[in-house]
Amino acid sequence: MSAIAQRSEPRTGRGDFGRLLRAEWTKFRTVRGWVVTITAAALVTVSLGLLSASGEHSSCGAGPVETACAPPPVGPGGEAVDDSFFFVHRSLAGDGGITARLTSLTGVIRKPDVIPGQRNTVAGVVPWAKAGIMIKESTRRGSPYAAVMMTGEHGVRMQHDFTHDVAGRPGGVSRQSARWLRLTRSGDTLTGYESADGANWTRIGTSSLAGLPATVQVGLFAASPGDLTVTQGDLGGSTAAVRFTEATGEFDQVKLDGEVSGAWREDDIRGGPLKPDGSVHHPGRAARSGDTFSVTGVGDIAPVIEGPFAERPLGGAPAGLILVIVVAVLFITAEYRHGLIRVTLLAGPCRGRTLAAKALALGLVTFAAALPAVAITFLVGGRILRANGNVILPVPVLTQVRVVAGMAAVFALVAVLALALGALLRRGVAAVITAVAVIVVPLVLATTSILPDSAARWLLRVTPAAGFAVQQSIPEYAHVLSHYAPTAGFYPLPPWGGLAVLAGYAALALGLAVFRLRRRDA
Repeated sequence: MSAIAQRSEPRTGRGDFGRLLRAEWTKFRTVRGWVVTITAAALVTVSLGLLSASGEHSSCGAGPVETACAPPPVGPGGEAVDDSFFFVHRSLAGDGGITARLTSLTGVIRKPDVIPGQRNTVAGVVPWAKAGIMIKESTRRGSPYAAVMMTGEHGVRMQHDFTHDVAGRPGGVSRQSARWLRLTRSGDTLTGYESADGANWTRIGTSSLAGLPATVQVGLFAASPGDLTVTQGDLGGSTAAVRFTEATGEFDQVKLDGEVSGAWREDDIRGGPLKPDGSVHHPGRAARSGDTFSVTGVGDIAPVIEGPFAERPLGGAPAGLILVIVVAVLFITAEYRHGLIRVTLLAGPCRGRTLAAKALALGLVTFAAALPAVAITFLVGGRILRANGNVILPVPVLTQVRVVAGMAAVFALVAVLALALGALLRRGVAAVITAVAVIVVPLVLATTSILPDSAARWLLRVTPAAGFAVQQSIPEYAHVLSHYAPTAGFYPLPPWGGLAVLAGYAALALGLAVFRLRRRDA
């Protein structure tokens, strides 16, 4: 009797779990329908992604002639940047700096025309309009720089190399409350200061621009990004419009320190298409009287966050996921339907470990099938988009790896979550519908302009669809005003945070399935 009881006790060693894992893998690969369907999921992801990329074409007009769109300049960190501003500058050799008093920041904003044919412009500045002082490697767009500036609504800031932003003292500027700005160079280190009276200075921040040449450009600048207006639709969704603005900074008591050479030069550093005659749209300008300068600029000095993202070809992933959900649910419910679950539990009496082995086997199989599919879609789809004239925003190699591996992990976690739902509900149709409803439907609703932005963001925070955040390649920047909405490709959670939400749902559902399997006879 004791021998029989001893044999019936669950074995919990590593070798036992390995045996269970091999058994589940054998089950999966011997059912041809499951193998075919998981392969079909990978093929659907690839084919839909490449088909979508093949249908997207883009070109830029130069008068009556359509030409390929020029890619945006690339900043020191490898990101696409908008380096457009008006620059009044001189050459600085070696260490030195610039000090200036800003007495005014004004501008104009173009609003929708009230009278057809008559431009409607109003006085004002947008929140991230900026005017200040700058040290820049050269006038080449995308070259390293550091700047201390006054903004429209965010006070004094120090920014460098497009993606870095440090806040100074808040508030505005006027002739009665002028702002003193200072920027110094010591080797590759640039330090920004501000003062209310020109005598007592407060350090804002320090930046290290490795590889700065001996001679750089130092001077005054102004820029103004477009005015963003987001209109909510009556039936959900939103529309973003950006209109022309310009900003003017008034400076006096300008002082340059160090070995400064050459006369003051004016450069309208601009990107984007030109007019048919080669002139600049809405050119900037400057005026000078002694040490008093007026500088007017258009554009922005910031990362580019609008345009085709690198993950665009992965739009076919939800269709592939539906097939993965079907396979994952059948992987467990078929055993209940045919009564084979009793055999499975006899082979592995420790029910929790048996279900864990089944989940791990399915997750590994799904990840192995999804990884090459996602990689092919991402890389080949990107090449097709570029060949069709689309300018894809560049992202670092590590970000590309995160997008590909992360999306393969999404496939694997969705498979585990669907398997757990199958084990909980024990009905194939009900489990498939539930999995699609909590994973795919929220994603579609949130990213297709059906819901208001607030509701779309809420869905992508609290549902398993949050996992799709792992594919977002362009981050949000606090110092760049844009329409950060799911319809524009931005998720409310960070990439790994969103994936963690999906993993949490999969773990919770699997835990509940184990609990039910232990409490109720198969």
